[in-house]
Amino acid sequence: MAGHSKWAQIKRKKAVTDARRGQLWSRLLKEVTVAARMGGEDPGGNPRLRSAIQEAKAANVPNDNIDRAVQRGAGLIEGAIYEEIAYEGYGPGGVAILVETVTDNRNRTVAEIRHYFSKYGGNLGENGCVGWMFEKRGYFAIDRSEMSEEEFMDLALEIGADDIETEDETYEIFVSPDSYLEVRALLEEKQVSLATAELAMLPQTYVDLEAEVSARVLRLMEALEEQDDVQNVWANVNLDDQVLAGQSGSDRP
Repeated sequence: MAGHSKWAQIKRKKAVTDARRGQLWSRLLKEVTVAARMGGEDPGGNPRLRSAIQEAKAANVPNDNIDRAVQRGAGLIEGAIYEEIAYEGYGPGGVAILVETVTDNRNRTVAEIRHYFSKYGGNLGENGCVGWMFEKRGYFAIDRSEMSEEEFMDLALEIGADDIETEDETYEIFVSPDSYLEVRALLEEKQVSLATAELAMLPQTYVDLEAEVSARVLRLMEALEEQDDVQNVWANVNLDDQVLAGQSGSDRP
């Protein structure tokens, strides 16, 4: 078993990003551009690009915007040249935080990331200081209303899931990064409605903190997520429903 549910944090992330559609579209289009630059403009031969386009379409990004992002990445039209950079550091209570970015100006990005860590009680660290605590895995969440627990178990066996979790609201499936796209295609072929699907950097262990410290960690994470170059923020803290309900979407000091 995976040992920890991340659905509460996924719900928080979705609520935040859904309220900021322009920022969400920008993040998705950057991923399309990077995927096209690294693997070519043909989604048929570029699994990462195929997944990025699927994500963009699911968020209702206009097809013209997606096409231009592919062309920019493939060098067919002029545009910003993006690079992927991960930043690592510690939040309040010593929580490990991994920040994935896509940027066309690394000096600007690192300065802003460092500013947020400092402002919200954390410290930006050296490369490798916390990255070893996280593991990339394919993650799928299915609403429990979609099927019975027995049907879910049969599905997990059929698709070759590495780990599963059964939570109050969702069923969760974990797979290797290499099999993520294949499993996603299988689930779509079976017309399984996915509450979320992503390649996630999952902590190998989690820490529990007092509510006040957890709230400070959440403020830092949300501030980082609002930075334009940030794609994802991962942390090894358990954020309970009370902290999430009290802090997410609230005004920050």
